[in-house]
Amino acid sequence: MNRLSVSAPGRICMFGEHQDYLNLPIIAAAITKRFFVVGAARKDKQVTISLLDLNSNESFGLSENIPYIVERDYLRSSVNVLMREGFTFSRGFDVTMSGNIPINAGTSSSSAMIIAWINFLTQMSDQKITLDAKEIAQFGYIAEVLEFGEPGGMMDQYSSSIGGVIWLESFPEIHLESIYPKLGSFVLGNSQEPKDTKFILSRVKKMVINIINDLKKKNPVFSLQNIRIEELDRYRDDLNQEQLELLQGTIRNRDITFEAKQVLITEQLNHQRIGRLMNEHQNVLRNVLQISTPKINKMIDAALNAGAYGAKINGSGGGGCMFAYAPENTENVLEAVKSIAPESWIVNVDDGTKNGEAV
Repeated sequence: MNRLSVSAPGRICMFGEHQDYLNLPIIAAAITKRFFVVGAARKDKQVTISLLDLNSNESFGLSENIPYIVERDYLRSSVNVLMREGFTFSRGFDVTMSGNIPINAGTSSSSAMIIAWINFLTQMSDQKITLDAKEIAQFGYIAEVLEFGEPGGMMDQYSSSIGGVIWLESFPEIHLESIYPKLGSFVLGNSQEPKDTKFILSRVKKMVINIINDLKKKNPVFSLQNIRIEELDRYRDDLNQEQLELLQGTIRNRDITFEAKQVLITEQLNHQRIGRLMNEHQNVLRNVLQISTPKINKMIDAALNAGAYGAKINGSGGGGCMFAYAPENTENVLEAVKSIAPESWIVNVDDGTKNGEAV
């Protein structure tokens, strides 16, 4: 195979924001915003990559243990991970990468790049293997999260690789379900506010994990997966008000996610109820986890006033994107969000990583 084009989608987290790294379930959907990798084999073992959206270039040789030269060097880490797993490369590639996923905006542009890149690499390797989507996702998780000790979970890699709508649990072991609700359109709005994903994930994750660890020291059977929200009264003496509210919010988001799954797997999908659950989720993200922003709150209010059933911030928060569920009044919702954030689009649920020419 001398030339290959591969793509992978971005994603929205419908339910379960800030849950997957706590081993709680999420519901995510791949969307019609994609990242493309197009390349051809060379005669030597050099890799050249043209990153069109960033107007930059990368190059490195295909040797074992390629050194990392920038923070979160995902292009090189993907190759290193595959080589450790037995993939070999007798020839390098000339590659162009581009996409229409908002960058650093909570829609998983980095994970889409990694998933498309790994899919490209395995097919262009000496082994010429087309991996199962779950295998690609796992390699992507290793290359993006484990390789650099990042605080994120597995949602982005699995959603981008598998596509559609997924239910993902990671406790007590990884459990993945593809679900097939007949969803309408969404409106995705980019606030264009800069966000520090690593900082936000670390802050929120650290706060909740510290609470859990402290409670387990006093009560070893404490389980975030099983405790009911009304049972938290027994821990009032062990937590200050902020900690109690954060724990309550985390459990409420967990319960919303389970409730949403039951709605989504019902044959006659209740679109309004999905929207209401999104709004409840956003209330916790805004008021308890405090990851929303005034501009995103304004975008959400505009979407709801224009006829969206529900809306929430997307991703780790602190900026980036929001989305609104608007199976009806879609164009009106788009214009309302655009009036605040001109970089907004109508998106739908999309396939996972696949071969095909860039557009």
